[in-house]
Amino acid sequence: MTNFFQPHLIWQYLPDVLSALPTTLLLTLVATIIGVIVGAGIAFVRMENTPIFKQIAIVFTSFIRGTPILIQMFLVYYGLPLFLGYVGINTDSVNALVYLFITYGLNMAAFLSEIIRAALESVPASQREAALASGYTKQQMYFKIIFPQAVNIAMPSFATMVISLLQDTSLAFTIGVLDVVGKAKALGTATFHTVEAYISAMIIFVVLSFILERIFRLIENKSNYSSQRMPIVAANPVIPVIKSPDTN
Repeated sequence: MTNFFQPHLIWQYLPDVLSALPTTLLLTLVATIIGVIVGAGIAFVRMENTPIFKQIAIVFTSFIRGTPILIQMFLVYYGLPLFLGYVGINTDSVNALVYLFITYGLNMAAFLSEIIRAALESVPASQREAALASGYTKQQMYFKIIFPQAVNIAMPSFATMVISLLQDTSLAFTIGVLDVVGKAKALGTATFHTVEAYISAMIIFVVLSFILERIFRLIENKSNYSSQRMPIVAANPVIPVIKSPDTN
């Protein structure tokens, strides 16, 4: 019974489990980039009220947000090769990590689209009207007035989503990708000390989550400081009155 749990193995396994950390970080980074790009596109489609594309975006976000990510992973990993095979595309050489990029990226996009849309819509409409009335182009209005305010609003929710994504990558081992959890599972299976191996993985996730939280906190503070120095557009700008030439 004394050999059932050996605490010193936690630290002994830690370097081996850390060797799989680049895979976990790469998956988190790529999925976040895909999520931001696709999520922003979905948010703009829904804001522009394009009839067909808006309905497609609503169905997509509802499906992703209403199903477990594990099911989405299996659908992409097993279903996408079947679909591509029907159209003559061979996916035998595709790395399993690519399917995870697609799964986690689209999952992030569905949730981030709602965060981005809510942040953009929370900026008062008077800010848009005042910026255009003050001579800003539409592009200048978005990049100088709307986006900086929307980033401040969305940053806390965005940070929560990234940390949640980091933790969700622990499911990657289910399709054979050797991430942090996959490495811990392999060590536990080989040595019959599964608990120690998983505790090593837990320590890594706790430390990473703490680091990410501090990084996003610094970004949020810097963003708030920058927004205080952002040019403020009056809600009711004074438009100079140009007198018509004297006809007399």
